[in-house]
Amino acid sequence: MKKLTWKTISRIPTHEWRLTFSTIITIVRIILAPCVVLAMRSGTWGKASILFLVASLTDVLDGNMARLFNEQTFLGACLDPIADKILLVPCFMTLAFIKTPLFSIPFWFVAIVLVRECIVVFGALGIYLYHGDVEIKPTLLSKLTTMMQMIFIMWLFACYFMHWEPRRTYVAMLGLLLVLVVSSLLQYIYIGLNQLKDCK
Repeated sequence: MKKLTWKTISRIPTHEWRLTFSTIITIVRIILAPCVVLAMRSGTWGKASILFLVASLTDVLDGNMARLFNEQTFLGACLDPIADKILLVPCFMTLAFIKTPLFSIPFWFVAIVLVRECIVVFGALGIYLYHGDVEIKPTLLSKLTTMMQMIFIMWLFACYFMHWEPRRTYVAMLGLLLVLVVSSLLQYIYIGLNQLKDCK
């Protein structure tokens, strides 16, 4: 993903807004998100697993396709993280609120995920309003966190479909994911504070 600076948006050339093949793959992830939630609500975990797997694969494909065919655009760079949030956050919320065959996501974990996303989004907006400029660039830790979230949800779907109940593995994975979510949040807060210092 490209390094984005909001101050330069007005000077972005038209071709950076074009709809490329890799961008279409990202849009497919956005379209699949409500389909996954509907499958979860109906309890068809096999269907939910397949849809979520396809959606997760698009997260790998869009970036690689963009680099392979030199199709990296500003539009694609913006849509990619948005698509991840549209896919993951509703899935976690649905897992917390619906009745599942085995274990479900605790409400406090969903709250932490939502707090992280809100702080990142509104923090970036606040820096932009204060300084007129903000740099948005995904870190390695944030990419790892997103990947582990997808793996965790996919694993839960498999457990529901196969009627597995590996509770120790569930607790271990949830704990690892909690550490990653909080760590990536702290990292973004640190980056944001440094940007504010540069404003002075």
